Amino acid sequence: AFLDLSGPSEIKGVWKESVTLPCAYVPVEDLVQQTLTWTVVHEKGSGTIFRRDESGDHVLLSEYRGRVSIPKGAPGNVSLLMLSLEISDRGTYTCQVTWRDSNNSLIAKEITTSLEVVKVAATKPIIRAGEPGLTLPAGASTSLTCEAGGSPPISYRWFRSGPAGRAELLSSGAELAWPSLRPSDSGTYFCEAHNR
Repeated sequence: AFLDLSGPSEIKGVWKESVTLPCAYVPVEDLVQQTLTWTVVHEKGSGTIFRRDESGDHVLLSEYRGRVSIPKGAPGNVSLLMLSLEISDRGTYTCQVTWRDSNNSLIAKEITTSLEVVKVAATKPIIRAGEPGLTLPAGASTSLTCEAGGSPPISYRWFRSGPAGRAELLSSGAELAWPSLRPSDSGTYFCEAHNR
């Protein structure tokens, strides 16, 4: 039987987000997975992050505790899921699996992936302009939607121009809806988008 681990040689993760370091094999009938370990080499040193054996799953490096997991009940998928990435997580990760065959001999394979952690540049929200000027009959229903591109999360607020240039806040949501329009709803409305 022929076994091989597969996964990319390098991966980029985003700071504060989660990332999966892929490692997988196609299960072969007479080979039983014995151990799975994920080890790391980075600026702070090296060590075993995770080990799965007959006694269960163990996270061995405290800085990864509560942040890493391996899929359960997915034979052959031994990818490492890492939550809330830190810049210090950048390094070289090795996935090593050993199997026992029908003659009781062990087979071991490993693959190595380098992880780069990048800070994504935050971009200001840019509102996509709506159509200016909208004429509707009284009693009609309508809504205005505010849409902006930029780094999520984006929050929205709708205002209406009041007398003497004052703006009154109407809602804090992307959509402003009227079930039934009245003549007094005529006016100028504007939206504000806000992110970090």
